[in-house]
Amino acid sequence: MTKDMTAGSPVRLIIGFAVPMFLGLLFQQFYSMVDTIIVGQYLGVNPLAGVGSTSSLNFMVIGFCMGVCNGFAIPVAQMFGAKEESRLRRFVTNSAWLAIGFSVLMTIAVAALCRPVLQLMNTPAEIFEYAYIYIFIVFCGIPCTFLYNLLAAVIRSLGDSRTPVIFLAVSSVLNIGLDFVSILVLHMNVEGPALATVISQGVSGGICLLYMRKKYLILKASKEEWKPDGKYIKRLCFMGIPMGLQYSVTAIGTLVLQTAINGMGASVVAGVTAAQKINAFIASPVEALGQTMAPYAGQNMGAGRLDRIGKGLLQASLAGFVVSAGCFLLALLTGQRLVLLFMDAKEAEIIAYAYRFLLCCTGGYCLLTLVNTVRFTIQGMGFSVFAITSGAMEMIARILAATVIAGKTGFTGICLAHPLAWIFADLFLIPAFFYCRKRLERQAGKAD
Repeated sequence: MTKDMTAGSPVRLIIGFAVPMFLGLLFQQFYSMVDTIIVGQYLGVNPLAGVGSTSSLNFMVIGFCMGVCNGFAIPVAQMFGAKEESRLRRFVTNSAWLAIGFSVLMTIAVAALCRPVLQLMNTPAEIFEYAYIYIFIVFCGIPCTFLYNLLAAVIRSLGDSRTPVIFLAVSSVLNIGLDFVSILVLHMNVEGPALATVISQGVSGGICLLYMRKKYLILKASKEEWKPDGKYIKRLCFMGIPMGLQYSVTAIGTLVLQTAINGMGASVVAGVTAAQKINAFIASPVEALGQTMAPYAGQNMGAGRLDRIGKGLLQASLAGFVVSAGCFLLALLTGQRLVLLFMDAKEAEIIAYAYRFLLCCTGGYCLLTLVNTVRFTIQGMGFSVFAITSGAMEMIARILAATVIAGKTGFTGICLAHPLAWIFADLFLIPAFFYCRKRLERQAGKAD
């Protein structure tokens, strides 16, 4: 059920690991897209814009949860690579205690702040209540988010990228079924897709937990190993919180960008919402390659195989460049038809906004490839604090695009925001990787 990534061809291991992750991301984006399609086709443009207007806020909070969980899994990958099974289990159990605490506190805090934050974002009046109801329900499901993402991250850290995909597939099918039942049978509004998302993720996490208890013998902890330990909690927080904050800091720029989009009216909001859903779907292979690098680098870091980390990063990035070109061609040739999944063909203005935004994003996927592969490699090496700085660079770029560039060029500035953010992040991350590698090499030399 596990895979040692410290021996063998790096590119074969990375691609073999990334393919199941890619399928998992496709499932994840598929049911997210279905939410949007059903809302747009059966509830109308305003509910669609309301759901879409929450995407940056959703990314800031849910992204923090996912980042924290991925950070908690890095010491697990390192201990797996080092063959230290008892310490591995202690990291897993202390991660569980931390996840429970984080999920309770965050659910209370963010649910209470939903309405004032949406007001600060200048959410248009005609879509405000749709946005509030949807995001409030999603945030109430934060414990389900922690449950699934922590378990999936731990499994991936052990070299198994296939099992989480199976449970995500179950979640996707359930989510789609609940979408149709809630809207077409129960005649619910945006609360239907929101509840479907929370319930399906909770079910997926619960099944994953039961499966892990039976199949992953390496994770069977003793009573002693279940006791909270300050040393392990400190290390986990050092790894997890910066990775979570990276998403949140990045999302601040996205919030400012969304505020600028909201100020351009419901048509622009609806167009960008559709484009972002398609963009997330098409970007799945690039994202999968990046996320593969954290467990790959973590295991090789634990095993002391620093030479394999750089080689794997280069090969993963080259593969990502090839994939990026294919993604752009896909968007160029099919983008307008894909937008029609979300709205009627008569909405010509909205379709034009969506297609233009989509082409600008996919045209910058080579930049996104480096953001993902380099960032996750650095995190797997144990330098998760660097993630905050890269997130800050993205934040600055998006704020510049939303205020200065959009102020002069209008919607063009909105379209350039993501590629500009990736440029800013790459300018920091590439030199940061070489710094981290040299630092580890010096430490290894002293140890010898």
